[in-house]
Amino acid sequence: MGKELVILFLLMSGGVAAFIWLYLRQPQFGRLPAGSYLKKLEASSHYVNGQFKNLLPTPMLVEDTSLISSLAKFVLAQRERPVPNEPVPSAKVDLLTLDSRQDMVIWLGHSSYFLQLGGRRILIDPVFSSYASPVSLVNRAFAGANPYAPDDMPGIDCLLISHDHWDHLDYPTVMALQSKIGQIVCPLGVGGYFSQWGFAPECIHEGDWFDRVEVAEDLAVELLPARHFSGRLLTRNRTLWAGFALLAAQRRVYYSGDGGYGPHLREIGDRFGGFDLAIMENGQYDQRWRYIHMLPEEVAQAAVDIRARAVLPGHTAKFALANHPWDEPFRRITAASQDKPYRLLTPVIGQPVLLDDKEQPFSHWWETIR
Repeated sequence: MGKELVILFLLMSGGVAAFIWLYLRQPQFGRLPAGSYLKKLEASSHYVNGQFKNLLPTPMLVEDTSLISSLAKFVLAQRERPVPNEPVPSAKVDLLTLDSRQDMVIWLGHSSYFLQLGGRRILIDPVFSSYASPVSLVNRAFAGANPYAPDDMPGIDCLLISHDHWDHLDYPTVMALQSKIGQIVCPLGVGGYFSQWGFAPECIHEGDWFDRVEVAEDLAVELLPARHFSGRLLTRNRTLWAGFALLAAQRRVYYSGDGGYGPHLREIGDRFGGFDLAIMENGQYDQRWRYIHMLPEEVAQAAVDIRARAVLPGHTAKFALANHPWDEPFRRITAASQDKPYRLLTPVIGQPVLLDDKEQPFSHWWETIR
C-alpha cells in the first residue's frame, strides 16, 4: 500500500508540474530574451550582470524591512476600503467620431490613456481586460471602471508601453488592437513580446533611456528614466522600464510610467524646459516600497521638478494593488497640490480633457462615493 501511495503521489506531482509547464507556455507570459536579441540588450549601459538597473540603487523595500515580513504584513493587514462600495463614475465618448485635430487626453482608467496631439492618436498602457494579472480571479477591476473596449478605439498612430507588468501590458488588449496599431514605442526588451505575438518588426521601436523615436514628421517620443523594475513572472529586470516625453509641434506631454521619486525628475525638467501636461503615477503605493512607487506628496514634488503646467494623476481607481483606501490617492494629491504652480486635473474615467481649455472644470467626484 505504501508503494502505491508513493506512485500515486509521484503521478500527481508530475501531473501538476506538467500543467504548470503548459500553463506558463501560454503566449501572454512571453519568453525571456535570448540569443542575438539578448546581446542587443546587454549592449545597454543600464544592463549590468544580467539585469537592467536603475540610475540609483533601488531596493524593492525600505532598508529595515525584509521581503518575508513585508509580504506577511501586506497579506495579513486589515484593509480599509480598498474597493469602492459603489460603481466608479465614468463617461464614454465616441472616439471614432472625434476630430483628431483637437488636442485632448482621455483617462481610460488606471494607467491607460488615449491622447490626440497634433492630429496624431496615441494610446498608452491600455488594459481593457477586467483584471490585471495572469488569472482572472486576481486584481479584478472596480465596477464601472472599465467603460472602454478595443472596439471603441480608432486607428492608433502610436502605442506606448512603459514596462511589462500585467497592469500595463495586457496581452488580450494588445492582440485585440493589433490591426489598429501603426507604431509601437517601448523600452528595451518589451518589443520582444510584440515580436513573439506576431506584430510586424517594422512597427516595433524599442529604445534605451534618452533614445528618441520619430513616430511621424510632427511627433517624436523620447524614452526617459523611471525608478522601477520589470518582470511578468519570478524573473525580474530582464526588460527595461521607462517614462515618455511626447513632443508634438505645439505641445510637450510627459508620462511618468511607474516609479519612485529621484533626481532624474528634475533632470527631465531641465532637459525639456517643462511640459504642458504631466500624466503622473499616483496610487498603489506603500511606505515600505516608496523607492519604486511615489507617495502622493512625492508626485506633487515630482510635478514641480519636471516643471509641469498641468497634472493628470492616475494609476488608481480601477485595481486595488496596494492596501491604501481606494480614494486616498485623490485626497492626498489634492491636498499636496494646494500651493503648487500647476493645475491639477481630476476627470472621471472617460472624460475628455481639452488641452486648449485652461478653464475646464473638474469635480472631486471621489467624494460622492462610499
